[in-house]
Amino acid sequence: QVQLVESGGGLVQPGGSLRLSCAGSGSIFSILGMGWYRQAPGKQRDLVATITSGGSTNYADSVKGRFTISRDNAKNTVYLQMNSLEPEDTAIYYCNAQIRFSWSTPTSGYWGQGTQVTVSS
Repeated sequence: QVQLVESGGGLVQPGGSLRLSCAGSGSIFSILGMGWYRQAPGKQRDLVATITSGGSTNYADSVKGRFTISRDNAKNTVYLQMNSLEPEDTAIYYCNAQIRFSWSTPTSGYWGQGTQVTVSS
């Protein structure tokens, strides 16, 4: 059984910073792509940032220059450093990981439970 556990969300004032973490546990052989998505009330879940196992990154235009995604492969963990936060960043943030359970099996996608980020004065 695999779990992705997120942490680091909370309430922050506009212009502030937060750092989200997502740690994978269980019978993991390797993790390929990892990413962060967010869903605001009444809206669809949107991509925020992704990172490959080799460290290549991709960001949504709305967060470029403010958010940084990184990962620690030894810890099966992905991070999202969020700076200059805006009220429009308020959402539930979910991590996603493409996990392989052995060298011969295809990857399977998993989601974390989500962590609330609220940006408000």
